[in-house]
Amino acid sequence: MSIEVKIPAVGESISSGVVSVWHKKNGEHVEKGDTLLTLETDKVSTEIVAEGAGTLQTRVPEGQEVKIGEVVATIDESGAASPTTATREKEKPDPNTSGAQASGDDGKTSDALSPAVRRIIDEEHLDPSKIRGTGKGGRLTKADVLGAAKNKIEAPAPAPAQQQASKAEEPESEKAVASDAGRITRRKMSPLRRKIAAQLVMAQHTAAILTTFNEVDMTEVMALRAKSQDAFTKKNKLKLGFMSFFIKATVQALKAVPAINSRIEGDDLIQNNFYDIGVAVGTERGLVVPVVRDADKKSFAELERDIAEFALKAREGKIKIEDLQGGTFTISNGGVYGSMLSTPILNPPQSGILGMHKIMDRAVVIEGEVLPRPMMYLALSYDHRAVDGKEAVTFLVKLKEGIENPKTLPLDF
Repeated sequence: MSIEVKIPAVGESISSGVVSVWHKKNGEHVEKGDTLLTLETDKVSTEIVAEGAGTLQTRVPEGQEVKIGEVVATIDESGAASPTTATREKEKPDPNTSGAQASGDDGKTSDALSPAVRRIIDEEHLDPSKIRGTGKGGRLTKADVLGAAKNKIEAPAPAPAQQQASKAEEPESEKAVASDAGRITRRKMSPLRRKIAAQLVMAQHTAAILTTFNEVDMTEVMALRAKSQDAFTKKNKLKLGFMSFFIKATVQALKAVPAINSRIEGDDLIQNNFYDIGVAVGTERGLVVPVVRDADKKSFAELERDIAEFALKAREGKIKIEDLQGGTFTISNGGVYGSMLSTPILNPPQSGILGMHKIMDRAVVIEGEVLPRPMMYLALSYDHRAVDGKEAVTFLVKLKEGIENPKTLPLDF
């Protein structure tokens, strides 16, 4: 008897995806629950697991686009028998031996690799035995393989003398091709990157985007955060960050200027009376915007927990489509990458997006004195069809007031 491995529905608007990686190869024995493949769509990456044990027979290669509901493999339950208990016991590593002995000479067999690490190795065609592991017992971490992939792409071209020697041996018809070897790397855009590109272009073509700026003195919020950090961490088992302050201040500003919390549908202007705030998260696969639901009703601890969980899921490729849908406003923090100032692009159909930036000490005049202050530039991009300039400026002023006077926010720690 065979089990069909079908592409599951991963969202109402998603009709296809790409088989990014086969974690189990054709003819390989799989157990129920084993990760078979990673399906990459224009919004999320999803891991598909085996629904039973048996021999895997794949039907499509890596990189092929497949439709929702399509059969991409079968699992033959009557095929190769599952390894016997005795065999498994024999294959178990001896706890008294070193990690390298237990997993092979290099200590990096596929059993020792996490799904995320294995996926990157497969996609980038890396040799794990040639990568130095910095994890416990010499295991490869995600950072190790991402670094190896980057070094592979940025590998220097051969020295001029070597190039000349090679050219002398090449047929004339191959010299043009060889001359570009190592100078560029060509790869197909992932579905997620294609979707991001389409969304950004669509936003600029369909909305009247304008950006207004302000700056905020971070002195008070930094002092409050430092004062409360130990007690907050001890109580909630996670750190108090700046994003929760900005979400609270954003909600307060949206309530004061409700036009920012709206969207246009055809000839209608839809006013949102709830506050689902999208928080942009950068991953090696692209930018995703998971949504913190009912942010106005959540405590600082709940906000920080949501943000941390979304960031982890996004980086591991485990975020769900429903996590990305339905936001009313977006916050993007380019400051974590060192950005001093930028003009964020709207996340359709939303009418506003806030850009946070790097905190930098700057000279500020306070009561006639020039003093150093930790300052951050803020940028609000908005759809001028739905929002007037006065409303945009008022929103930033309200947000600035909340950050510079954090005790005016609904503090609960």
